[in-house]
Amino acid sequence: MTATARGGVFAPERRTLTLGVMLSMLIIAFESLAVATVLPQVAEHLNGLKLYGWSFSAFFMGFMVSTVALGGLADRLGPARPYLLSALCFGLGLSIAGLAPTMAVFILGRAVQGFGGGGVVAVAYLAINRGFPDELRARVLALMSSAWVLPGLIGPALASALAALLSWRGVFLGLLPLLVLAALLTLPALRRMPASGTPVDRSRLIAVTLAALGVALGLAALGQHRLLPALLLGALGTALALPALGRLYGRGAYRLPSPLEAGFAVRLCLTFGFFGAEALLPLSLQRLRGLGLLESGLALTAAALVWSLCSFLHSRLDERTAGRYRSQVVRAGSLVIALSLLLSGWLLHSTLPVWTVGLAWALGGAGMGFAFQAHTLVVLKQAPEGQEGQVSGNLQLADMLGSALGAGLGGALVGLLGVSSGSGWYLSAGTLAVMGAVLVAGKLRRTP
Repeated sequence: MTATARGGVFAPERRTLTLGVMLSMLIIAFESLAVATVLPQVAEHLNGLKLYGWSFSAFFMGFMVSTVALGGLADRLGPARPYLLSALCFGLGLSIAGLAPTMAVFILGRAVQGFGGGGVVAVAYLAINRGFPDELRARVLALMSSAWVLPGLIGPALASALAALLSWRGVFLGLLPLLVLAALLTLPALRRMPASGTPVDRSRLIAVTLAALGVALGLAALGQHRLLPALLLGALGTALALPALGRLYGRGAYRLPSPLEAGFAVRLCLTFGFFGAEALLPLSLQRLRGLGLLESGLALTAAALVWSLCSFLHSRLDERTAGRYRSQVVRAGSLVIALSLLLSGWLLHSTLPVWTVGLAWALGGAGMGFAFQAHTLVVLKQAPEGQEGQVSGNLQLADMLGSALGAGLGGALVGLLGVSSGSGWYLSAGTLAVMGAVLVAGKLRRTP
């Protein structure tokens, strides 16, 4: 370990930054697991099953825009002010969703939440890249994953208890005090980080906005029952999204010319498969296996805990091997995720004990713990100096693009075919997407 890395992530000069990053991720984790647990009840209460996927896709598309917008702004101005704006938007979105009278208003609140959440995560990645040497980044990423442990243990139980006592609205409104506390503890550490002065690229903001609009139109096309409107919306969405994504990632990015582009592609494949399926899992367990809110949420708990454990295991492996096996880890982890998706789809429709579904899903959490962290380290190492915020924004953009497409496609299939057939078809599609990460993983080894 070099002299700059001595003392670890809790050395006096890094302690407040480490705690701030962990607390920021903690509230994102609470929101994610709690909302996924109660969303079937929200859809039933607001008569919005056909818009189920949009509850996730709206969040992810708001996330897409803010990671680019606020990631670039954090490069120029430093991370403190973009973080504050993000926290305010996240709180506003929680309030809108918690008070929503209709499913459409609820989805609007989720989009505002996504905009705030995207900024929080983009700033966290920027802080890791600037505040820690490469030898410690794997450990910090593992600590970020550990922020899912407490929400994973109590999130579904707390969400189901709040839903029983105060209705599902309490899950959203109850997060507001935690958000205020996280902001108060995080901002002092971020204010001490200097700005790079890198100019904000406004054309990138326009491009990501057009990409999000194009994705929204494409997802709307999937929900159409008539062919002509579906074709028109799909064609318009494609015409907007593809050129915009080319501007964000580079016209030749689809050829994956370097580990940076390969890392973005891996992120897209993994999130499409895993998070799209995770959006449907509680609904499928409740409708197909007759579980309640708490029981269906425990499957998410198992995956989150195993993900955190495997992230720590990978951080130890990465430190001992100096990062030499990152591409192999991505390939092996992706294969495990694909197996998890196949097993989960089969077990949901089988007569085997329902706990086997949770076990299969936890297997996917193990794969994500290894593959997700390994490819993220490749991307962070390849980030050009002074553009860490832009690269972390693009990484999160791929994350949210895959998640939005996955959740949107899954929700559309459920709306058109029903929960049983729709979830089965989506798990098959997600498996194919994750196998794409297996194919791309070898390109993570190449030196640009």
